[in-house]
This record gives sequence, C-alpha cells and structure tokens, in this order.
Amino acid sequence: GQHLITAIAEQMFGFKTTSWELGRQRSVIELDTPSVTAEQIEALERSVNEKIRERVPVVVRELAADDPEIETVRSRGLPDNRAGPVRVVDIKGVDSNMCCGTHVSNLSDLQVIKLLGTEKGKKNKTNLVFLAGNRVLKSIEQSHNTEKALTSLLKNGPGEHVEAVKRLQSSVKLLQKNNLNLLRDIAVLIARDFKSKPVQSQLFVLHRKEGDSEFMNIIANEIGTEETLLFLTVGDEKEAGLFLLAGPVEAVENLGPRVAELLGGKGTVKRGRFQGKATKMSRRGEVQALLQEFISHRSPEA
Repeated sequence: GQHLITAIAEQMFGFKTTSWELGRQRSVIELDTPSVTAEQIEALERSVNEKIRERVPVVVRELAADDPEIETVRSRGLPDNRAGPVRVVDIKGVDSNMCCGTHVSNLSDLQVIKLLGTEKGKKNKTNLVFLAGNRVLKSIEQSHNTEKALTSLLKNGPGEHVEAVKRLQSSVKLLQKNNLNLLRDIAVLIARDFKSKPVQSQLFVLHRKEGDSEFMNIIANEIGTEETLLFLTVGDEKEAGLFLLAGPVEAVENLGPRVAELLGGKGTVKRGRFQGKATKMSRRGEVQALLQEFISHRSPEA
C-alpha cells in the first residue's frame, strides 16, 4: 500500500516520499511538500483504488549488484556494506522499487486504501495518513460502533450528532460560568462569616472539593492575612488538589515548605502567600496540627 501511494503521489503531483511509518492501526507517509490540498488527496485516493480494482500484478525480482537496470529502480540508495543480489519489487506499469519486505502478489489483495488526511510534518513536509486492507474494515467497524453509542446517548440520528454535541458544549460552558460565579459568592460569604464573629481565631482552615485557586484567593483577600493564618485546600479530600497558606509574611515563608512537604506537593511563595499542588491531601490534619502548634508558640510581637 505504501509503495502504491508513494508512486502515484509522485507521478500525479511530484510529491516525493522522504520517510514512512507503518503502524498497527494506521500508517503515515512523509511527503516532501509543505501542503496537500483536499482535492489532491481525493484524486490520489481515487487513483490508487483504481489500480487495486484493475488487479495490477506485483512481481519480486532479484538483480545482480552490477546490473545496469538498478539505476532505473526507485530507491533511497544502497548501503555501502551490501552483499549479494538486490531485491526489486515491481508494480506492473506503476512502480519499480528496491525493498526487502513482504508484498502481495497482486494489488487486488490490498482490497482498498483509505487516505485519512494530512498532519503537519517536519519543516516544509506533510504527513499523509492512510489505512490499507483489513485496517479499513476495522476502522469502519469502530466508527460504526461509536456512531451507535452516540445515537443512544444523544437520542438522535448520526446526522444530528455534531449539532447535539455543540448544544451540550454550550450548556456546559454556561453551567461552568454559573458555577464559577456561585463559588465566588460562596467565598465572599465564608470570609464575611468568619469576620463577623466576636472573637476571631488566629487560624482559619477550610477545604472545599469544588473550589479552585481563585476561590481560595478570594477568601484570603476578604479575610486579610495580617493577623490571621489561613490554610485553604481544594480538590480531592485524600489525593491530589491545590493548597494555599496565607498569613504574616515571616510565618508563611517559614511554614510554607514544611506544609508542601507534608502534603507531598510543591509550591511557591509570593507576598505572604504560599500556593501549590498537593498529592497527599489526606494529611491535611497533620498540617493543621503543625499550624496550631506554631500559633500556640508564637510571640505576641509576631
């Protein structure tokens, strides 16, 4: 399949193949051109499948190393340490190419070739993605199963899947925006509730699974960190999440790295706030005990 596509692409458009990758699920041919149009892909696919339907024979020959015919055979060059005859694969009337791999005896054995499109390659080159033979059938089966699953989930026909997904995406974006606004309001209310207490604690600890960095920073901004030490966390209660330690600058610089270590995470300190990512949120209790001990030993001047 790669031989056929390479030969026809060069004959039709002058696109030379510079490398290829033959994969288990899909294969790629690197073409020496900065771009390939949709029309060129369509014409190329039509042409290679015509050759398959014409049942063009494929013949393998061996030529002597000094045979002058070798000069007319397409190749990337022979290695200097070669020995013995040179193996040539002929697609009758289409291509003659040096190759040591296995091949079909007739193009009809390929069944069909499907060009899936292109991807950006190396500088000024384009990767052409293709399927050949039974891989095409497997791909169709997989696509059909996906289509059936989407039909069941979206409650409409295949022709309406794209529009249905677009509507769902719009709904999700709206819900995310509303959720963010609600989280901001909740953060402000939490901070105001803390500040409304007659006697405010020197330590404020809070965890909220649905929060984010902005949620924690709003609380810190509203409460103020000149006198109060804040330890805020969001995300999974036991595994990964985010944390924020805020308070007097000296206290945060001293405690921040120790808090990050306990939580199995990393963070950075900036203007009296140490924030980062954690992998062991289950150890929040140990952090709280550390902060409580620090406060109990802190001098009034601190």
